[in-house]
This record gives sequence, structure tokens and C-alpha cells, in this order.
Amino acid sequence: MAVRTSIATALGAAVLLTAAAARAEDPAYLTPSVGIYDIFHNNTAGDFSLEYRADRLWIIHPKVGLEATTDSAVYVYGGFNFDIPIGQRLVLTLGSAVGHYSNGNGKDLGNAVEFKSGAEFAFRMKNRVRIGVGLYHISNAGLSSHNPGTEILELTYSIPFGHLFQHEDRRR
Repeated sequence: MAVRTSIATALGAAVLLTAAAARAEDPAYLTPSVGIYDIFHNNTAGDFSLEYRADRLWIIHPKVGLEATTDSAVYVYGGFNFDIPIGQRLVLTLGSAVGHYSNGNGKDLGNAVEFKSGAEFAFRMKNRVRIGVGLYHISNAGLSSHNPGTEILELTYSIPFGHLFQHEDRRR
């Protein structure tokens, strides 16, 4: 038991130190994504999302997002992400959210309240823009007896939010 506690403490400290070291490289992001909804089942559809990832709050990035499918399903959510830098250019982002889901003409996930969790692996360029691939799961976590869940595979493009509003002074 003491060994497990020591290992867990060491891992937790390593994660916190890594997160603190990466703070300067973690601005707010606007992240549009495109992908395939229900990738492992028979209700596949195109998937499009737009997510705002706020500046770091301690070790997490709060986020809000809107996701829609070509079958008219819509999911509006809020939650958080946690970035784990891997070297200078790679970032693993783990995330979780809760939101309101409407299936439109698409897959019935069993409840209006749905939870989204997943991971994204991205390449961070020198200008902090990230290009990545993410795999996410949405389900109602047993809030209703019908809980089929779905998985989404997405390509992501994260733009540092401040960069959207900056422009060079061309008089120089």
C-alpha cells in the first residue's frame, strides 16, 4: 500500500511540474475540427466542431464547445482539458465535458445530458498553432437505461486565440 501511495505521489508531482513548466506555452485556443461521428458503429456521419479552450486555470484549460453532425445532431458542452507536453513539439491533451445533446436525425444516445471524454495528440508549431488528431467518446454515463454511446475521430487545428486579432503594422 505504501509503495502504491509513493508511486501515485511521484506521478502526481511529475504531472504538476510538467504542467507548470508548460504554462508559458499554453495560450487560449480556438479549435475547429472535422471528423467521423460513430466511427466504430453503423450510424456514421460527418462531424464538425468548434471549441474555445481558455487560458490555463491552475493546471487545466476550461473549455466550451459546439459539435454538429451531418445527421443534424447537436451537442453543446463545457468542461476542461489537461495538456501534457511531450518534448518541444508534441502535446497530449486529455479532456472531459458535460453538455446538452439533441440527436436530430442521427443516433439516439439515450439522454439530453451527455458526457464527452477523450484524448488528442497534436504537433505544436513554432507559432503555437497545433495540428492534431483526437478520439472522443460521448455517452450518458448510465443516466438512462438506453446508453449506446458513440466515438468520434477528429482532425483538429488549434489557433492561439490572441493570434486571431493581431495584425502586423505594415508601416515598418
